[in-house]
Amino acid sequence: MNNMRGVVVKKPGGLRNIELEDLDIPKPGPGQILVKVSYCGCNWADTQMREGIYPHKTDYPLVLGLEIAGEVVDLGPNVTHLNRGQSISTLVESGGYANFCVADAELATVVPQGLSMASAAAYPVQGLTAYHMLHTIGKISAGNWVLVHAAGGGVGLFVTQLAVRAGAKVIGTVGTAGKEEKPLAYGASSVINLKDNDFVQQVLDLTEGRGVDLAIDSLGAKTLDKTFSAVRFMGHIINIGEAEGNPIENIRQRCLARSQTFTRFHLGHVIGFTELWREGNRFILDGLQNGWLNPTIVETFSIEEARKMHEAIENRTNSGKLLLKTDSKTGH
Repeated sequence: MNNMRGVVVKKPGGLRNIELEDLDIPKPGPGQILVKVSYCGCNWADTQMREGIYPHKTDYPLVLGLEIAGEVVDLGPNVTHLNRGQSISTLVESGGYANFCVADAELATVVPQGLSMASAAAYPVQGLTAYHMLHTIGKISAGNWVLVHAAGGGVGLFVTQLAVRAGAKVIGTVGTAGKEEKPLAYGASSVINLKDNDFVQQVLDLTEGRGVDLAIDSLGAKTLDKTFSAVRFMGHIINIGEAEGNPIENIRQRCLARSQTFTRFHLGHVIGFTELWREGNRFILDGLQNGWLNPTIVETFSIEEARKMHEAIENRTNSGKLLLKTDSKTGH
């Protein structure tokens, strides 16, 4: 068999630009593996890549998909630590919305026995992003206050669980009524609806006027601008997205006002730090395998339903993770 099916975007645009096509199965190069993909996770970045607004370089035509779980079926030259038949999860630059995908062998993590392939596909982007924001950059510790915007989304739910696990107190925000339920169930101290409340004042009230130690923002625009006022002196703000619009232009001035620090984080920049990458994977997989971390999978789509999946994530009505099942014609 030399052909496979994959979800292709030939040029940036809307949902109509998502096409399911027959493609050649890629061949692994040096240091690469070929994976028979079982599941691919869906992320907000996928919609940005489809629309042509992803903040990092994207070439077209493009097979979408940034995180996968599946079976190693072929090894490129110089790959000695993995074997055919092993189940792995990994981050990829693209190509996950397909029956087969080439991946960097050094980034692949063997899936522990007993962990489902669906769970293994649900964590690489969102789970590792949450881990490194909290532990590698944020250095959180027990008793810290953490503000999490979009707490009912995929990254927000991972952040909430990991922060609570570390002994921190979490304040979440949501933009849709009902999305507060899961972060509260995962241990958030309070969840604020942005449409109905002044979140800055509520955060200050909850922290007795001090502000949070760490804020995690995926919204950008005015919400990010206001967030600086909810963070304590010498606190830290981490931004990972611009769902509401481009970040403010006066970040330097905002930081100067309270001696705060700011990071625009991208998970891909962790890749060059091999031990950090492995450490994050070990930590998240331990949580998934031992049940103290929930990937919060809410819906699975078949490969034929990629447009429907993108429509669902853009509607922002789901509180949790969406998956594409690439080796089956039926979702569930």
